Amino acid sequence: AFIRELFRDIAAGLGHEIECASSADEGMRTASTRHFDVVFLDIHLPDGNGLALLSRIRSVPSKPEVIIMTGFGSVESAELAITNNAWDYIEKPIVRNTLELPLLRALQYRETKRDNRTPLVLRRESIIGSSRAIQTCLELVAQSVAGDINVLITGETGTGKELIARTIHQNSQRAEKAFVTVDCASLPPTIIESVLFGHEKGAFTGADRQRDGLIKQADGGTLFLDEVGELPLELQKTFLRVLQEHRFRLVGSSREVESRFRLIAATNRNLEQMAQAGDFRSDLLYRLSTFAIEAPPLRKRPEDISALILHYTNKFCNRYNVEMK
Repeated sequence: AFIRELFRDIAAGLGHEIECASSADEGMRTASTRHFDVVFLDIHLPDGNGLALLSRIRSVPSKPEVIIMTGFGSVESAELAITNNAWDYIEKPIVRNTLELPLLRALQYRETKRDNRTPLVLRRESIIGSSRAIQTCLELVAQSVAGDINVLITGETGTGKELIARTIHQNSQRAEKAFVTVDCASLPPTIIESVLFGHEKGAFTGADRQRDGLIKQADGGTLFLDEVGELPLELQKTFLRVLQEHRFRLVGSSREVESRFRLIAATNRNLEQMAQAGDFRSDLLYRLSTFAIEAPPLRKRPEDISALILHYTNKFCNRYNVEMK
């Protein structure tokens, strides 16, 4: 009852109408009879599990965006809901700030989708083009921005996976914090753990002082694992624990430190095939791919070539201080 009243106050303050339901059955009947843009769905309902309603709510005539509400310990269920087309999830206890932002972003997303436009709510200076392929990609970027879930970006070399990762970070609540890139393909094998986790003074020859690793540097911000398919198999188990608990030990230390980063990973390899072959941990793949975005190659968006030519012509003329061509 408290949450329903909180919703009424917030909706009224933002100029929106709201309908409340106290059970799965009542909620389904309400969603089926009126047009709704957004549905907040609790996982624990008196007459069933809210996740079982997700696909049914998404299939009513208005096809509303669904935001899952979950209690502590149910985050994995909520992340699973995201992969099945929920818009976002929020954790209890519910407060005004945690409700307003996902609601506003979901409504903005609905507006741009209705108008068949590229999401204007995104800062996307580095992503050039307006083709259908790019618009589809940016719609997924906008959806991933709304949550704080793990994102896996796939695509061929040169398709701009890091640009997509940076766009997600720049549009997220973490934009003012660090965006830390880990190039998994070039991590030195002999000091890979030190680079990632940091080390204590005296942990090994040459360790003359304590040094934070890249994971700690991403605390509060975004950790971008580029070419994650190259992460050594023996390190994947260790990183899986870090991803689950956000705690780890520096090399040469018995104490644990915390890093509350958001993870975005990218790869040009087929991780599912690697997992089947035993070259990549399937449990880590599951955690990485909570939300997936594919970066389209240029051959699938030839209508963007003109815009790219103009962009880079302007960029290079400015760089070399020559007249615009």
